Formats: sequence, structure tokens, C-alpha cells
Amino acid sequence: MPDDQSFDLAGCLDRVRLRDQTAARELVEHLHPLVIRIVRAHLPRRVSEEDLAQDIFLKMFTRIDQYQGSVPFTHWVSRIAVTTCIDQLRAQKRRPELRWADLSERETDVLDAVITNENDVAPDDALAARELVGKLLDQLKPEDRLVIQYLDLEQKSVAEISQLTGWNQTLVKVRAFRARRKLQRFYRDLIEKEKT
Repeated sequence: MPDDQSFDLAGCLDRVRLRDQTAARELVEHLHPLVIRIVRAHLPRRVSEEDLAQDIFLKMFTRIDQYQGSVPFTHWVSRIAVTTCIDQLRAQKRRPELRWADLSERETDVLDAVITNENDVAPDDALAARELVGKLLDQLKPEDRLVIQYLDLEQKSVAEISQLTGWNQTLVKVRAFRARRKLQRFYRDLIEKEKT
């Protein structure tokens, strides 16, 4: 990513609005690391990160005349990226529930260790644990998954999440609370299904 001090964003935006293709390429190069980081954090299954990034840049260019400058341009683009990722997650068909049979053998071993409070889960089971968490998160609505991912997995503050998503801080807190409760319920349901 070019250094922000050496990159003339305002001048580049003016040239992009005049349909300067070179300026458009420069803008994409400048923003690509930011957009890819957001896409990787929210990448839906079976979607190429480059395809999703292209969709985001397409939306950015089609809406560039709507940018008023009231927020930093990178925040404006971040909101487009987050919204595009959420829309993509919504568009995917998700299974309504996670079943024990959906888990791999390693994931069931990890879950068994958690259920029985065994502390000696093998280090190589970390990947299985991560996949299990991913499957549980997939049961959430895209907005709920996003807030959990930002708060708990990426350790972002409520203020940062508010800035990235455009949601007010109270909404972020409420969504996080409800999403955590849903995750607990999904986990309990999964364990109960195994016991029966």
C-alpha cells in the first residue's frame, strides 16, 4: 500500500471522477490491502476473495459521486466492503442447524474433550477447534457473525466496529450480547443432540 502521506487521495479522487483510468488503477492499488483484509475476515464459503474484492471496487466506483467527504474515504470504502460481505453471506444458502454428523472426526474429538473438561487436547486439534467455531458461527445471521468476529476474534473495540459498520455503539453491544447467547444455545443444542 502506498504511504498515505505520499498518496494524494483528493487529487486521485478528482481524476477518477473525470474518468481517468490511471487514477482508478492507482486508487485500487492504494485501497486493495484494506479491502482484501476485510474480505478475508468475512469471506463466505465458496467465494473467491478476488471476486468479492472486484465487486467491492465496482460498487465503490459506481457510487463514488455519492462520497461527500464527511468521513475519511477509507472508512467509506470499508463500509461498502463490510456491507458487500454481509450481502454475500446472506445470499448463500445456509443449513438451518448444525448436527453432530456434520462434524469431522477430529472436531467431534475436540468437542468431546470440551464436554468432558479434558484439558489435554492435542495441539494439532487447534485446527479442528477453529473449524468447529467456524461452523457454529455459520449458524448466526451475517450481522451477528460480523460483530462476534470483530469483537472476540479480532479484538476490535465497540467504537472501531461502529466506525467500520456504520452501526451505533449501542446496536453493536446489543448485537454482540444476542449473538453470544445464540452461540451458547447452538452449542448446548449440539451437545444435547449427541446425548440423545
